[in-house]
Amino acid sequence: MPKILIIAGDATEDLEFFYPYQRLLEEGYEVRIAAPSRKKLQFVVHDFVDNFDTYIERAGHSWPSDLALSEVDPAEYAALVLPGGRAPEYLRNDADYRRVVTHFFDADKPVAHICHAAITLAPLGVLKGRRTASYPACAPDVEMGGGTFVDGSAVVDGKVVSARAWNDHPDWMRAFMRVLREEAPVQG
Repeated sequence: MPKILIIAGDATEDLEFFYPYQRLLEEGYEVRIAAPSRKKLQFVVHDFVDNFDTYIERAGHSWPSDLALSEVDPAEYAALVLPGGRAPEYLRNDADYRRVVTHFFDADKPVAHICHAAITLAPLGVLKGRRTASYPACAPDVEMGGGTFVDGSAVVDGKVVSARAWNDHPDWMRAFMRVLREEAPVQG
């Protein structure tokens, strides 16, 4: 069974982690969670309230990582999922994060990213020439990284599938499942 890697950290958006995690398990994939270290991660929930110019953040669920990013051999994985939240702010500075993520793009493997995950991709140069969704406030990051921001719920560019935020989950995961069934089908 193909293995899928999800990279998360403290302050990963709760829904953007759990929805793809459970959907991939349901589909029959082996899913592993990598983080800066092996630990129980604390996720967050971003929500919107009336008369507030941006989202608010509340504590979400906790979940253990399976391995540290330094332990990841990306060649063992068929695809990568990058949830958003606030975690991308610090994950993008981790050398092992950059090593692992770059492998998936260099090897042309399927990648799904959502929301603020785009801010980790722009500095790596992997968005150059790509059409990419992200949380709209991250559009300048996408553009500075050489990508074209698309305000869409499931933007497919080759084997990369992106979305704006958790309310795009059905379209985003449906599109990513089509890519995975083509590129890394579950046997049996």
